[in-house]
Amino acid sequence: MLAFRLNVFYTVAKRLSFTKAAAELYVTQPAVTKHIQELEHHFGTALFDRRGNQISLTAAGNLLLSHAETIMATYRQLEFDMNALKGKPAGALRVGASTTVAQYVIPPVLARFHEQSADVAISLLNGNTEQIEQALLNNDIELGLVEGRTHHSDIRYTSFVKDELVLICRADHPLADRDEITLDELRTVPIVLRERGSGSLEVIEHALRGVGLRLTDLTIEMQLGSTESIKSYLGSSRCMAFVSVFAVQHELQAGTLKVLDVQGLSIQRDLYSIQLQGVSEGLADTFMRFARQHYKRG
Repeated sequence: MLAFRLNVFYTVAKRLSFTKAAAELYVTQPAVTKHIQELEHHFGTALFDRRGNQISLTAAGNLLLSHAETIMATYRQLEFDMNALKGKPAGALRVGASTTVAQYVIPPVLARFHEQSADVAISLLNGNTEQIEQALLNNDIELGLVEGRTHHSDIRYTSFVKDELVLICRADHPLADRDEITLDELRTVPIVLRERGSGSLEVIEHALRGVGLRLTDLTIEMQLGSTESIKSYLGSSRCMAFVSVFAVQHELQAGTLKVLDVQGLSIQRDLYSIQLQGVSEGLADTFMRFARQHYKRG
């Protein structure tokens, strides 16, 4: 019973909501309240400050959350290890992926992995690179897949696949009959970029600095929050955009978008898996070995 109550506490503490915790755990809100009260009685101290509809962790609550995160990780590892003895991966894995990875890179891996390991329940959180890193630091996920690295000291970054950002435009763009444009021309064409916090934007900035350009040297028409919105925007404008080559495979095959090289500019990057330093999650490691093999074969 204590293990279940600890899971209830952990869920409430992460969501800071009795209502959301009840929905996530498929129990009633009064049941959640009762389990929290029993825990507070067990430890002889309040775990949450309650102010109207808002709750926050007390000092004791923060301490319990720290231990609960360790215990929950141990439970996940135990479940993985016991199933590994039977040669059948099983358990739950919480993955976070930055936008480009979530939309274009990891879905085929998830499908193939599920075919092989149907007893593994994977949930996928989507956000930009900064948000995924924060979710990992908050212990909301065990594994992140991101487009850039901020060199956070608590995070371990491991490359898992190569990517290239290419300059694209509509197939009927006035420059679409060209194979290449110059850096001076790049300065003048209207460009659509991703938002601040995007791993893609960070990589573009770094590559531009290598050829003596800054983002402010470009003619930036707009910054949008996803590659899909950028592709849709290009469909109705004379803009160009730098996007992952993974994101435009269908459009290039269909002939609706065109890639233009930029003289002297190459934007290549590693996509990274991220985990907390010093933490080994058996299921996360198994999944990443599968993902690397998938793209090595492909």
